[in-house]
This record gives sequence, structure tokens and C-alpha cells, in this order.
Amino acid sequence: MQTALAIFRALADPTRLRMLLLVRAMELSVGELAAVLRQSQPRVSRHVRILADAGLLRRYKEGAWVFVRLGDAALTAPVCTALDALMIGDGSFAAADRARLTEVRAERVAAANAYFAAHADQWDDIRSLHIAEDVVESAMQAALGDRPVGRLLDIGTGTGRIIELFGTRAASAIGIDRSPDMLRLARGKLEAAGLADCEVRQADMYALPRPDGSADTVVLHQVLHYAQTPALAVAEAARVLSPGGRLLIVDFAPHAREELRTRHAHARLGFEDAQVCDWMAAAGLAPRVVEHLRGGATEALTVTLWLGERPGATATKPRNQDRKDAA
Repeated sequence: MQTALAIFRALADPTRLRMLLLVRAMELSVGELAAVLRQSQPRVSRHVRILADAGLLRRYKEGAWVFVRLGDAALTAPVCTALDALMIGDGSFAAADRARLTEVRAERVAAANAYFAAHADQWDDIRSLHIAEDVVESAMQAALGDRPVGRLLDIGTGTGRIIELFGTRAASAIGIDRSPDMLRLARGKLEAAGLADCEVRQADMYALPRPDGSADTVVLHQVLHYAQTPALAVAEAARVLSPGGRLLIVDFAPHAREELRTRHAHARLGFEDAQVCDWMAAAGLAPRVVEHLRGGATEALTVTLWLGERPGATATKPRNQDRKDAA
């Protein structure tokens, strides 16, 4: 009874009803909520706290920003169904909120486009060093094959490209990155791709905010060469794998492009197959080298795909069955 009372108290305010419907549509920062609702951030923060205390919303801090999304589906789904039945979403406020929500989506996409336009030379500089990215992505899809992706965790998600690539095949998808700027870009891209139900969160690759066995597929795509202690990053990725779960690592083979340390903050100049396979084996995975993708130019970098599988039965779930696991 206490849970029901807390929910009804939290919803006994028109602003909080509007907030719940807005966050149901897409994850929003407190600042974005304030802009849509035309209210001050302190006031919006207070309403968010009340809804979060009732379990209807969850809050995530990313640098100076706080993002808000729906709470556990087991609690929020019946509440939203009841609101739909009561036609709470109708009315002038709802129409205005939806219009301003469309503006938020457009602003996110525009910000992502502007960032890529401003940094296009840097991305092109990196990509020119190895085989075309679409070839790498095709190899990744082939490596994972037709098996269900299940609960996907993309470590070092950056702009969210791996979630774009595999999100529609996943039961749930979470992207992890340390950079709030990259996460905001990822949100814009995922919104544009129609993947707003996928999550991105600020976190460290050495301390993933996920319980043991909570992911069926983990991807480290062009991330490991930034790691000061890659063995620990591999071990932490393996920790969250379920029985039968798979870790796909995509990174450079050993090379001598020393300028990448200073120009692009690479901590490691590629990896030997034996190194990566040893790290996977030490973490309890059965490793194998999937493929070496060599660029056409003489000095082009080689991209390698490694796949490690945790022994045990595969236990993937159909899409959207268990959003609680993504909490």
C-alpha cells in the first residue's frame, strides 16, 4: 500500500504528470525539462526528486548535467497504462509539450551534426589510417552472427554508433562513456535513428555500473588502445557477461604510428593476438581471433577482431522483455 500511496502523491500535481509523460517519450536532462515546461530548473529539480523518490523516474549525473528517464518498467508500465486510459495526455498543455519536445530532438540532432562538421578533419584523419569503417562493421556483424544480441553493453560508446548498428537486434542496449559531451552527441544520433529507448550513461570502463552476468553481448570497439591498463578493462567487461555471453573487441594490431599518442591520446599502439586472448582467458572466457582487416595503403593500420565467450548456456532475452535488467 505504501508504494501505491507514494505514486499517487507524486502524481497529484499537473507539472509532475506532464514530466512523466515527457520522460516517457524520451530521456531528458533537467535543463531540457525546464525548457519544455517553461519553469525554473530548481523547481523542476524538486519535482524530479519527488517522482524519483516514488520510483517513477531515475536520475543520472553526467558532469554538470542531470538526465532523467523512466523508473523500472515493472512499476512505471501499469502507471502509464492507467494514464493512457484516463486520457491524461490530451489537452493544450500536452500538445504544447509535444511540440517543444520535437524542438529538443531537433536541437540534439543539430548539435551532433555541428560537432561532426567542426571535427570532421580529426575523424577523417583517424579513418584514413585503416580500412573503411563499413568493412569493419560488416565484419563485426559477421562475428556475432545470427545469434540474438540479447542485452547489449557498448563500452566507450562515443557517438553511439555501435548501438545504432546492433540496437534493433538487442533486448536492451546501454552505451557507457566517460565523456558527457560524447554522450550528448550519442543521444542526438540515437534519437535521429529512432532508438530513443536505448540508454547511454556516464561511467568508467574499469568500474561498470552493472551487476555480474547482466549482459549477453559486450562490445569494446576502438576503445582498448585508450586504456592505461587494458587487462583490467577486459576483466571488467567479462565480469558482466552472462553464461554464454560474448565479448567482442575491435582494435588495432601492433603498429609504429607514434604520433597517435600525442595527437589522439592513444595509450597503446595496438595489440598482439596473444595479449588479447590471454586477457580474455584470464577473465574466464574462451577466446579466438576472428579476423585481421588490413588496409590497402602501405602504412595503413590493421584492424583485428577478437571474440571471447563465457562458458555456459546462452540465456538471451527477447527485445523489451526485461527492461529492469537495464536499470
